[in-house]
Amino acid sequence: MEDKNIITNLTLQQMNQSDALGFNTEFISQSHDSNFDLLGKAFQNTGRIYARLKMAVDNGNCVSENCVYELNQLKRLQEAPQASLDFISSLLSQLEITESSNFDPNNSYEYTVANCIFKNKPGFSKTDGYNIYLNLLEDSSQEIIFEGPMFTKELPHPLDPSYMVRVENPLIINSVALESLSESGTTIVSETPDINKEMLALLPEVGLFTAESMMEGGQLSPTAIISEEFVLKNPDGSFDYEIIDLGNGKGRNVLKYDMNKIESKTNPFINAEVAGLLSDEQSAVAAWNVYISKGTSVEEDDQMVQSANAGDDSWSYKTDLPLQQPHKKLFEIKYKQYFVENYLKQFITNQLPTVKEDAAVFDLAEAKKAKAQKFLDDNNLN
Repeated sequence: MEDKNIITNLTLQQMNQSDALGFNTEFISQSHDSNFDLLGKAFQNTGRIYARLKMAVDNGNCVSENCVYELNQLKRLQEAPQASLDFISSLLSQLEITESSNFDPNNSYEYTVANCIFKNKPGFSKTDGYNIYLNLLEDSSQEIIFEGPMFTKELPHPLDPSYMVRVENPLIINSVALESLSESGTTIVSETPDINKEMLALLPEVGLFTAESMMEGGQLSPTAIISEEFVLKNPDGSFDYEIIDLGNGKGRNVLKYDMNKIESKTNPFINAEVAGLLSDEQSAVAAWNVYISKGTSVEEDDQMVQSANAGDDSWSYKTDLPLQQPHKKLFEIKYKQYFVENYLKQFITNQLPTVKEDAAVFDLAEAKKAKAQKFLDDNNLN
């Protein structure tokens, strides 16, 4: 099912972003009825029902003792219009998550289809076989039912179980259930956290950068550098450089960093960030599926976030929630790797020496001889 969600959600996204239907002569030659008249159908008989109940109460002809049932139903009908608007607004705000650029396609594709119907997307009209119903229930709750070609499921044929038949399987959402989930901080569609924004905010907080690297508002300056205390040095206090080959026999020194010390410094800050993410587990699953699992680069996330999802490594909203400790530990490990590879690495890779004479380009052969001689001198091997 997870693969079906991914494939269907990505297909729907491509359809909605494509201009192909604009060049489909069959589509543009036909009328498409998108008037679902959701509220009109729901309330078409309520006036008559309300009048009958009101008359029963006024005339003392109630079927219930002290007209309790009739009065409750009158109250339900009086409050129903505003309740319907609130219900639809709440549902739409969650279905719209399917349109976000970093939407996790492991979410149920049925919610993407439901959003397409609500938003009158081409191909999801009554003409195409779709419909929506709003029902007012006697317990004062309401339900919205989505029907159409993509709301189906396969079941074994009653006469031949080896043969699968496709049957209608409408999507039904109850107002009380939706409100209960919302009040507990849960949504039917998982919203993916903005990992790029969160990690950019985390960078200046981890305590690695010089005071001069900080700008007003706590942001890093474009010329930010890591403090000297995290740079590796030789026993004599000089910098321990790595030599990079520039080609044509030339080389250059670059700084080497104490990764153990950097990790020790950053871990408390990253752990706090991870703990915050894991406090909203469905969002953590979305972050894992879209970003963390595959360790995609920032550029990949921006350019192809939908295609770079976790695939076979995806976590399921149905079977992996609540997250067990092994999942949480793996998330923490991969989150740290993602932070280092995509955000911290640029500040510790090919950084030039702060000592001017050490930053000059030099002859590689001579540098190797000098390094070998220094090794001999330092170890009294001459």
